[in-house]
Amino acid sequence: MSLVLSPMDFHHRVARLLRTNPGRVDFMLMVVLFLFLVVPLLLASGPGIEVLVSTALVLPLAWRRTRPVLSAGIVAGVSVFQLSLGIWPVFAQIAVLVSLYALAAYAPRWASLGGLTLASVGCLAGVLRYGEGYGINPFQAGLGSLPFLVIVLVMVEAVVLVCWAFGDLTRNRRLTLKAMEDRARRLEVERQQERDLAAADERSHIAREMHDIVAHSLSVIITQADGARYASAQNPAVAPATLATIAETGRASLREMRRLLGVLRGDEEASTRPLPVLADIPTLIETVQRAGLTTSYTVKGTSRRELPAGAELTAYRVVQESLTNVLKHAGPDARAVVEQVWTPRGLSLTIDDDGRGAGADPTSAGAEQGIKGMRERVRLYDGNLAAGAQTGGGYLIEAFIPYTEA
Repeated sequence: MSLVLSPMDFHHRVARLLRTNPGRVDFMLMVVLFLFLVVPLLLASGPGIEVLVSTALVLPLAWRRTRPVLSAGIVAGVSVFQLSLGIWPVFAQIAVLVSLYALAAYAPRWASLGGLTLASVGCLAGVLRYGEGYGINPFQAGLGSLPFLVIVLVMVEAVVLVCWAFGDLTRNRRLTLKAMEDRARRLEVERQQERDLAAADERSHIAREMHDIVAHSLSVIITQADGARYASAQNPAVAPATLATIAETGRASLREMRRLLGVLRGDEEASTRPLPVLADIPTLIETVQRAGLTTSYTVKGTSRRELPAGAELTAYRVVQESLTNVLKHAGPDARAVVEQVWTPRGLSLTIDDDGRGAGADPTSAGAEQGIKGMRERVRLYDGNLAAGAQTGGGYLIEAFIPYTEA
C-alpha cells in the first residue's frame, strides 16, 4: 500500500481538518498573526498604545468562525477607537479584512451586509483621516490631489469588496454542501423506510400464503384423521380411502410449500409454476367433500373480460380460506354453498354455511386472522369483502373483485 498522498487527497484532508476543527484552526491562526504582527512591534518599540491596539485586533480572531459576530464586533470597536484617537494604522489592521471574510462566510446575512457597509465606510474615513501622511489631503490641497484620492479609495474599497466576495462564495459553498448532505441523509432515511416497508409487505404476503396453504391442508388432514379414527372401528374399509385423501392433501400442500420456498430463494423454475386459478375451484371443492364437508358449487353468468392472474389467485384463496373455516369451526353435519357470479362489473363470490358460525367456536381466533388476510388480498384489486355470522345460524362471506380496466 502506497503511503504517498496525491495532491487531491492532501487537499481533501486539509479541507476536512479545517471544517471539523474550526476552533483549533482559528486559534492557531490567531497565534501565528500575533507572532508575526504583534511580537515584532513589541520588540521594536516596547509596550505602547500601538501594541495594545494590535493585540486587541488580533486576539478576537481566535473565535472568528465559532462566534463571528462577536469577533467582528470587537475588531470594529477597536478600529473605531483607533480612528477616533488618531492612532496610526498598524500591520495588525489586516484583522479587519479577516473579520470581514468571516462575517461573509459564517455570520447571518444581516451581519455580513452590515460588516461590508461598516468596513467600506471605515476605509473611507481612514483614507480621509490618514491620507495626509501619504500626501493625500483633499481638505488643503487643490483639485490636483483629487484623482489620486479617488484611485486610492477605489483600490482600498476593491480590497474590501474582494475579501467580502470570497467570504460570500465560501458561505454559498458551505450552504450547498450542507444542503447536499441533508438531502443525502434524507434519501438514506427514505431508502431505509422503503426497504422496511417492502420487507413488512413481503412478510405479510408470505404469512398469507403460508396460512392459506398450511391451514387448509391441515384442516382437511385433521378432519379426515378424526373421521377415520371413529369410522374405522365400525367399518375398517373406510380407512384406506381416508388415508389416501390425507396423503393426497399432504402432497399437494408440500408442492405448494416447495413452490413458495422456491420463490423466496429466487428459484426461477419454482416462480414460474402455475398458481391456483378459478378453474381449480372444483378440485378444491372435491377435496373438502372428501374431508366430510357437504359442499355445493354453482357458477352463474360469464365473464366480460379476464381477471388478472393475481385476482384469480385471490378469488381461489377466498374460497379456500372460507371452506377451511367451515371445516374447522362450523361443527358436525355442516353444509356449505359456494356461488360464483359474473356481473357486468366483476366477479362476486358468496360462501355460505349452516353451521354454528366461527363466533360460537372458542378456538376461532385464527379465523379472524384468515378473514383479515382475505380482506387485504381483495383490497389489492380494489375489491371488498364482508363476513359475519347470520341470525339464523351459519356464517356468510361475500367478496367482490371488479374487472381491471385498461
